[in-house]
Amino acid sequence: MSKVQRIKGGRIIDPKNKRDEVGDLYIIDGKIADKPSDDLLNNAEIHDASGLVVCPGFVDLHVHFRVPGQTHKETIRTGTSAAAAGGFTSVVCMPNTSPPADNAGTIQFIKDAIEREAVVNVFPTGCITVGMEGKRLAPTGSLSEAGIVAISEGGKCVQDNGLMRRATQYAHMFNIPVIDHCQDDSLTRDGVMNEGFVSTKLGLVGSPKEAEDIVVSRNVILSSATGAHIHMQHISSKTAVEILRRAKARGTNVTAEATPHHISLIDEEIQSFDTNFKMNPPLRSEEDRIALIEGLKDGTIDCIATGHAPHTDYEKEVEFDYAPFGVIGLETALSVALGELYHSKRLSLSETLSLLAQRPSEILGLGKGTLDTGASGDICVFDPEEVWTPQKDSFFSKSSNSPWLGRELRNKVKKTFVSGRLVYDGERILP
Repeated sequence: MSKVQRIKGGRIIDPKNKRDEVGDLYIIDGKIADKPSDDLLNNAEIHDASGLVVCPGFVDLHVHFRVPGQTHKETIRTGTSAAAAGGFTSVVCMPNTSPPADNAGTIQFIKDAIEREAVVNVFPTGCITVGMEGKRLAPTGSLSEAGIVAISEGGKCVQDNGLMRRATQYAHMFNIPVIDHCQDDSLTRDGVMNEGFVSTKLGLVGSPKEAEDIVVSRNVILSSATGAHIHMQHISSKTAVEILRRAKARGTNVTAEATPHHISLIDEEIQSFDTNFKMNPPLRSEEDRIALIEGLKDGTIDCIATGHAPHTDYEKEVEFDYAPFGVIGLETALSVALGELYHSKRLSLSETLSLLAQRPSEILGLGKGTLDTGASGDICVFDPEEVWTPQKDSFFSKSSNSPWLGRELRNKVKKTFVSGRLVYDGERILP
């Protein structure tokens, strides 16, 4: 007999289908379904969602799971557990691993680890260049055959414009998007935070916004010339938003993401010298933060992605100059995004959830982020009012380098389903 689950009495929100109603959602054999017959309904497993929001599971286009080679920071198991606890049912992992994912063999190694350990759907990406050294193109064709969904350099940016042009031509040939961390290294050498008043006050070397703006401009030009789809990661600069807005008005095939930390925090946080506020690109000014939110509101920035970058305590607990860049974000993304966009009345609940589910899925054509009948039963159930405070020992991630430690947040994930299977019940990851 078919396995039937009934998520009962929740506020069902499906941005793609403009659905927003209180009712029951049904899953039959792992797929979203219409109301089943009474015979099936009588044997349904019931999950009470009264007073809760029921929506598509979230999709994160930008995570670092550190496999292979850096499992002291994160593993597929711990990373996907963190994803499930944050309501994410699909994630795209970056290729800056050890060794880098620049060949079909490494991609297969990652896929095998996903098969053994993953709690949610994981989609791998491959490198743009061999060894991420920015000198020779990686074999895009064989990487595509191995099952990647995009090519990227992870936390690096190809500095050779001629090489990047050829990369976009090959990517377009294989219908593979290019995901880029936009940074001109010649402007950011030794920089540890945003260049501005605060960096001068603290005596820290700054990274100017122009480093991002220049590469965003380059990518717009290359996309226009080659037709390739270029997706730009963690946009942080007001000028970059304006460049993208003009490019999209011309129909250029570019997309972009913003992170929860860049839409909610600014460089003044670094006055505490807390290395959990050190990331790349760095936290910018209030003017930049507001520009990102405006970009999300008008569609210039297409989605929210976490940039989840785990590091160990001993790596982060050093002088600010020497700490690695990056923060985790999977378990706090919903709370921060809803706080900045929905509870602040900048966007509706459906519009905000679209930035976390429908839109990122559409960018890479993953076929997720919807409650269409027949779609995979990937679902998040959350309480939009529950208040909670992240603590070091409360994360499912192997690392705890979060800028929201000890800060009161609103909105809490209560249940996460992947292909109709309950994988997170609000307290634990289910076996």
